[in-house]
Amino acid sequence: MGNTFGHLFRITTWGESHGGAVGVVVDGCPPRMELTEADIQVELDRRRPGQSRITTQRQEEDECRLLSGVFEGRTLGSPISILVWNTDAKPEHYAPFQHTYRPSHADYAYDAKYGIRNWQGGGRASARETIGRVAAGAIAKKLLREQCGTEIIAYVTQIHKIRAEVDPLTVTQAQVESNIVRCPDPSCVEEMIGHIDWARRQGDSLGGVVEAVVRQTPVGLGIPVFDKLEADLAKALMSLPATKGFEIGSGFAGTELMGSEHNDPYEMRDGQVHTRTNNSGGIQGGISIGEPLLMRIAFKPTATIAKSQDTVNDAGEAATLAARGRHDPCVLPRAVPMVEAMIALVLADHYLRQRGQCGV
Repeated sequence: MGNTFGHLFRITTWGESHGGAVGVVVDGCPPRMELTEADIQVELDRRRPGQSRITTQRQEEDECRLLSGVFEGRTLGSPISILVWNTDAKPEHYAPFQHTYRPSHADYAYDAKYGIRNWQGGGRASARETIGRVAAGAIAKKLLREQCGTEIIAYVTQIHKIRAEVDPLTVTQAQVESNIVRCPDPSCVEEMIGHIDWARRQGDSLGGVVEAVVRQTPVGLGIPVFDKLEADLAKALMSLPATKGFEIGSGFAGTELMGSEHNDPYEMRDGQVHTRTNNSGGIQGGISIGEPLLMRIAFKPTATIAKSQDTVNDAGEAATLAARGRHDPCVLPRAVPMVEAMIALVLADHYLRQRGQCGV
């Protein structure tokens, strides 16, 4: 399995949804950086289940433990190991899935590939695997913030057919965290929450879009031709559970523009090269140019739902399945810190690679 991500800032996540614990090993973090469990916990608290009525009601505190790589509050440069115990696993809820495949989940795919699968909560296919990503992302965010002044903010801009209007240049983390759906547009928050509540009552689920902006991105990140920055961001974000689409800058909307409309004219501001517009989303030729990075990630509706669905079992027989258990009726609110984490991991890795190759 592809459990390791990154080149110089490298992470390996481990653990299953209903196993004893989950966690991550972070290798390549520079030494002497101040780091405590509290730095990591604040991000895990944003990701954890049971945080509101519109998320899964699995009750996990997701308290992290730093097992290695830190001494007297500072990183050593050696591997950082982080553990989070699973304390509210209820594998009995997943007994109906032991031989029956959930539609649009990874059950059949894992069985077909490996000939074995962990049917208790989906094993590695569960979003609980992202605990390791978010914990590692907290370290990457701190590194980027302290060394580059980089700010990464993700937020919900669409739930089903409800769309928000958000200015990525002015949106703040406080605005995002001001409500349980993590949408910084107050005009549609209650409608979004109500729609998620409605879907839960129907035994159904909803998808949507998370947008992210990165400010103060160092110039020069990204390595042509195969490690272009947007290519690595696309891989990172599309590796998250339930993702089905990625756009950067103008994205697909740019196909409706002429070249004269889409090109970003250069100009000098405060002695620096800037672009007047930002249709390229802060990346040209696969390399960051110092403008804000702007991207959007589409998430499908949660696959595990309470409504009865037609399926088959591992004997090839027709079956009907109505899922039990505790599942997010919409993954978007909890996906926000996951998106931020994956962006941070890519940028931290490219920052260290740029520093190592070019000395800046």
